[in-house]
Amino acid sequence: MFKLGLVTFVIITFLIEVYLIRVLKSHGKKKAIRIGLIAISILVTANLIYNFITFDRSVGQTPKLMWSVGLFLTNFLPRLVMVVAFFLEDFTRFLIWCKNKLWKTPLSSTQYAPDRRKFVLNSALFLASIPFVGLVHGMKYGKYNYKVIRQTLKMKFLPQSFNGLKILQISDIHSGSIDNKEKIEEVIELINKQQADIILFTGDIVNNFYWEMDEWIPVFKKIKQAPYGNFAILGNHDYGDYSDWKSEAAKQENFEKIKAIFPQIGFDLLLNENRIIEKNGEQIALIGVENWGARFIQKGDLNQASKGISPEQFKILLSHDPSHWELEVKDHPFRYDLTLSGHTHGTQLGIEVPSLGIKWSPAQYVYKQWAGFYEHDGKYINVNRGFGYHFFPGRVGIWPEITVIELETE
Repeated sequence: MFKLGLVTFVIITFLIEVYLIRVLKSHGKKKAIRIGLIAISILVTANLIYNFITFDRSVGQTPKLMWSVGLFLTNFLPRLVMVVAFFLEDFTRFLIWCKNKLWKTPLSSTQYAPDRRKFVLNSALFLASIPFVGLVHGMKYGKYNYKVIRQTLKMKFLPQSFNGLKILQISDIHSGSIDNKEKIEEVIELINKQQADIILFTGDIVNNFYWEMDEWIPVFKKIKQAPYGNFAILGNHDYGDYSDWKSEAAKQENFEKIKAIFPQIGFDLLLNENRIIEKNGEQIALIGVENWGARFIQKGDLNQASKGISPEQFKILLSHDPSHWELEVKDHPFRYDLTLSGHTHGTQLGIEVPSLGIKWSPAQYVYKQWAGFYEHDGKYINVNRGFGYHFFPGRVGIWPEITVIELETE
């Protein structure tokens, strides 16, 4: 399967390159420019293929692999945009040619005018510059361009004593990828400034290995204890499934050490279990399940995690993968009032302009709920866009997120 995917990838890349060079030649671009573009594409693509072929699953994702992905996307996506622009122009000219042939009309004197061709070329170059600049910015600055997303939710079953409860959610730290201690320390300060009543982490503290957190434990333990506590769950990356292990015992040892990280940074790890939070004699239930995803490991057990909780209680569910909410949680008769997830990262690439109602990412073709808040019959889910990054060493348009949710009784 991997070899077939690699061959398909190479063929598509080659065809795009051939088409682009042909178009540039027709637009009078010098041979030296065309050869230079080909050379860059070959080097960048070969570097990516080499890093994938030599990828050692026992070591895991390395900065070298991530940057090879970043360089490839920076080279490939602008070229793809140019190809699409030129193809639309060629297709339009083809339709005009067909019309002229069908109706036996002479070719338009402006159909192949130099000014029009220059306009098309300049437009294609301008459009291609957008993803290029975006990707460069995303790898340099975007991955640490943290945003505090604030949302007030009116909840029908929230006890009056918890009116105004302030929840802070973070997700997907991916400590094996982050690389700027100064920036992370600034974000920890930002988290503490929110003065949340409860802090919740929704999985993927590492990429794969416990030691990825070694240098970050002193940093993340600076997160202050919230009045009602700091709680966490596991994500799909926390089980060590994306590596080759010498033995099952070695994998299990890694997993136990990952679980041991959480008390070191002041978080109570929920493994298919719950905690009751009480105020003035009233209660809400905090429930944490292990990972349950449509495409990934399914260790989450709602029934086990909800033991001892009555159906009438107000419930906050921590579940890493939002597909769990879509497939099992949102219509569950037990009524989970608020679910907090992460996992998608919004693919770290997209466009969001809330004032214009624009919200797009490739993630939406995989996950029905992929970023932000969604509602179903009075029950809500928030899909956090993630704290860190993975695979691609940057973020473009989908910024790292700290979510602050204030609950109000309806």
